[in-house]
Amino acid sequence: MSTRRALDREIARLAFPAFLALVAEPLFLLGDAAVVGHLGTPELAGLGVAGTVVTTVVGLCIFLAYGTTAGVARQIGAGHRAAALAQGLDGLWLAVLIGVPATLATALAADPLVAVFGASPDVAEPATTYLRVAALGLVPLLLILAGTGVLRGLQDTRTPLVVAVAGNVANLLLNVLLVYGAGPVPRLEIAGSALGSVLAQAGMALALVVVVVRAAHREGAGLRPDLPGVRAAARAGVPLLVRTLTLRASLLVTTYAVVLSAGSTGGSGQDAVPIATHQLAMTLWGFLAYVLDAIAIAAQAITGRYLGAGDVAGTRAVTRRMVGWGVLSGIATGLLLAATSPWLGALFTPDEGVREALVPVLLVAALAQPVAGVVFVLDGVLIGAGDGRYLAWAGAAVLAGYAPLVLLTSGGGAGLPWLWVVFCAVFMGGRLVTLVHRSRTDAWLVTGTTGRAR
Repeated sequence: MSTRRALDREIARLAFPAFLALVAEPLFLLGDAAVVGHLGTPELAGLGVAGTVVTTVVGLCIFLAYGTTAGVARQIGAGHRAAALAQGLDGLWLAVLIGVPATLATALAADPLVAVFGASPDVAEPATTYLRVAALGLVPLLLILAGTGVLRGLQDTRTPLVVAVAGNVANLLLNVLLVYGAGPVPRLEIAGSALGSVLAQAGMALALVVVVVRAAHREGAGLRPDLPGVRAAARAGVPLLVRTLTLRASLLVTTYAVVLSAGSTGGSGQDAVPIATHQLAMTLWGFLAYVLDAIAIAAQAITGRYLGAGDVAGTRAVTRRMVGWGVLSGIATGLLLAATSPWLGALFTPDEGVREALVPVLLVAALAQPVAGVVFVLDGVLIGAGDGRYLAWAGAAVLAGYAPLVLLTSGGGAGLPWLWVVFCAVFMGGRLVTLVHRSRTDAWLVTGTTGRAR
């Protein structure tokens, strides 16, 4: 019993601040949705399309956080703090090297990127406007990922929390000011929402980089880019990039299926309601996913540290406890989502059609929350263990099964709730099966500072 309490305290010490910080992250999009939604349904649908592009670009680079967390945590477990910070700085430099070309590519290709979704002109125009401005925030967003990963690996989840809260407050205030204008500030509408987010993200990135640089200076770690270290960080991130690519591809396929299904209703602008509904549902799903992912963040940091210290038994024990936490958390979020589903739509849009369409979709999402709780925890455990290669292959297998099914469902004329049934049952169910299977083996339990799962 005392061992369980000790594990619970360790998980809570990392997970609770991570929970609050992760809850704050999707509030960027929730805040944007709440402000933009009152401009009109086409603007909200445009935000949905543009937001999918931005989150996909940033999401593909999530290895900057995950890989850095695992690598830094292993060095900390082995007692090598200076080496841990040097590895973290390599991640920051890699973020800049990736972010600059990503910014240029996204801004210049805004029109064709939005056109991929096949939305009507009244949706495509605000989507393109938002995307061009939001692209300027890609370098700050990638620095936020890398900086957060360094601090998590150092077993510090409180600093990212403070930065996330401050950034979200700034984002909301800037959104309201720049979207609607006040005094000498002009009314920028949806472009103002994107600009407000970019300014808030830049401030957050600066704060995290300053914290990491100061810690590195105290430990005597060099601040200049170490090209071999940056290349090593990039190589370590490739399997996680592939894993993330399969996950993002699944989300993109889902959005594409929704647009195809909505387009079958015919008529100019008739696709706005289901696309806007899906945007709100996916934003709320992401909000709850971040809540559940708090335990996964703790899993990455704890698993890396335990394996770095050579403690296989401790890794097994803490994994079992975290899975239990994931199940209970999923039940709680599912009940909360189901209970509030009739009223959530009113927070984001005055469109009665979107409000009514949102309720059945949220009920489907609520049923899948316990599964999501287990999936996110085990994903975090295997990331912390450096098991990226298996996660990449598993993600590809799930995508191969899910994509044709959701597209066939859409092509058959199924409505939005049925598309979400396929998303939860096939996509999330497939992830559950592959992750549980792997966790029952010993192949991922590799110790040392540079351990790589078999």
